[in-house]
Amino acid sequence: MFNLTSSAAHPLSAYGWDQGFAESFVPFAEQGFLPGRIVRVDRGRVDAVVPDGDGVRTVLADTAPVATGDPLRVPCTGDWAVLDLANGRSGAHVDGVVRALLPRRTAFVRSTSSKRAEGQVLATNLDHIVICVSLAEPLDLGRIERFLALAMSSGADEGTLDTSAPSPASGAQPVVVLTKADLAGAPEGLAHLVADVESAAPGVPVLAVSSATGDGLDVLRAVLAGGTSVLLGRSGAGKSTLVNVLVGEEVQLVQAIRDRDGKGRHTTTTRDLRPLPGGGVLIDTPGLRGVGMWDAHTGLARTFSDVEELAEECRFHDCAHRGEPGCAVQEAVDSGELSVRRLESYRKLQRENQRIVAKTDARLRAELRRDWKQKQALGRHMMERKRGPQR
Repeated sequence: MFNLTSSAAHPLSAYGWDQGFAESFVPFAEQGFLPGRIVRVDRGRVDAVVPDGDGVRTVLADTAPVATGDPLRVPCTGDWAVLDLANGRSGAHVDGVVRALLPRRTAFVRSTSSKRAEGQVLATNLDHIVICVSLAEPLDLGRIERFLALAMSSGADEGTLDTSAPSPASGAQPVVVLTKADLAGAPEGLAHLVADVESAAPGVPVLAVSSATGDGLDVLRAVLAGGTSVLLGRSGAGKSTLVNVLVGEEVQLVQAIRDRDGKGRHTTTTRDLRPLPGGGVLIDTPGLRGVGMWDAHTGLARTFSDVEELAEECRFHDCAHRGEPGCAVQEAVDSGELSVRRLESYRKLQRENQRIVAKTDARLRAELRRDWKQKQALGRHMMERKRGPQR
């Protein structure tokens, strides 16, 4: 029998098992269940690694006992599951069932559609969120800011996380990885691209790497060692190639991007968790076409900390930064300290996030409606003043 109280001696320690998870699992151990980390989810079943003597083995388990109507609480790659392998066999190829999930510490959540108030959890219990951006195409700084806002909210969603878990309040650490650096041209050009991304990601590590030449990979390996990381990005961002290099074997199919539009083909179709040779585990994900905001207020404040700090210096606490007197944000734009692009990106993501939250929060929805009516009334009043008294 494995030792639950000693995380260092536990067969699953290489997959992220620690004292905190061990303590959460104690009540289930007394019932004869096994802990397992979900490494893949597919159609109501999961592959999970479980202790097997001094090593581990992979089992297939049914998730029916934990199925709910809440998409934020379905089993996900990265979850720690409570597995019943003694009484849960439901078929020749199924080893058991998932009886429960241990509390999540962090989770990357996106909105599945801007027209629906429904979130999707892409990966859980993360230490690093790696945002992959290809340098083979023009940089989209707004998209990077979008990913960062969600990444920096990975520890703030009370609906999907255990707020008492021993994880940092800020959530997982985001890292921006600029892939295909060998296609960026001269070193001076690459340095400018890195600087541009750093301006959109204050305080976030930005690494330029090349899977073809190996440049920057040692630094990335050191960042990822010993924790759980997830790779996120568009199709064609070089994630599959990067996974193969980091894992040390061909575990993902790699295809060339389409010539007609420069977009990538989907080579990864599931979210898979794999151990890294230098320690830690890596979750690869399919390419993401759309990444909608999902309750990302905390992440937006951190991603746009420069804008938020300027806003605190405005004369009016409810300043909209659209020409009000004493607006520090507008003054920063006029002086060149803050770019128009970054301010517009901030406004766009704030509006989108507010709409998503309002769909699930009746009180906020009423406040937005009241605010909109007040603005309409003010607009009519200003127009009447401009026109002057009517005869």
